[in-house]
Amino acid sequence: MITDLLPPPISAVDYFGDPDGVVLFPEEEEHVAKAVDKRRKEFATGRHCARAALAGLGHAPVPLLPGPNREPTWPAGVVGSITHCRGYRAAAVGRVGEVWTIGIDAEPNEPTPAGVLEAIAVPGELARMPALRAAGDKVAWDRLLFSAKETVYKAWFPLTRAWLGFEDAEVTINPDDGTFSARVLIDHPVVDGTTLDGFTGRWLAREGFVVTAIAVPAR
Repeated sequence: MITDLLPPPISAVDYFGDPDGVVLFPEEEEHVAKAVDKRRKEFATGRHCARAALAGLGHAPVPLLPGPNREPTWPAGVVGSITHCRGYRAAAVGRVGEVWTIGIDAEPNEPTPAGVLEAIAVPGELARMPALRAAGDKVAWDRLLFSAKETVYKAWFPLTRAWLGFEDAEVTINPDDGTFSARVLIDHPVVDGTTLDGFTGRWLAREGFVVTAIAVPAR
């Protein structure tokens, strides 16, 4: 599904579930040696997707270790993002010089638990929720909002190396064309000569999941 949201020259790979025979590098094994089986499988398949996506750019397999904020550390000259949820894993990568940043996220297409929407949404997002729900009941709009906000953070962090909370960005979902926009509500940093005040992205709901993606061309 993720390939339907991301344009060339981005390379993306996804899996529904966990393929057999996935092997981690020893350095990666150290990070999940004490993890429960669920965490180990999602980590391993996420790395498997990422290496397959990197192969699409001509990169040989390399360890992809978590950084200090659990973000994947990519080879020099690469930007990318990994996501995993129950039953789905995906990764997307691009070359520096062609892609400025990438963020992807996937979630089950089902309502968030009680209280989650109120915890993650700013007033404008809450005000738009009734209209989204009136647009159709085949999409868990609160879960889609959560996914979009996760994607915004994943696109933001590699550029700024700074935290962006749920309350720090306002997302507007277009129910008609599969797009969304995000407006950053905190001070806008200047990155590579560009004022970073928000993003635009795409979404889809299919196969029991909602998936969101942001891909910004290189400046």
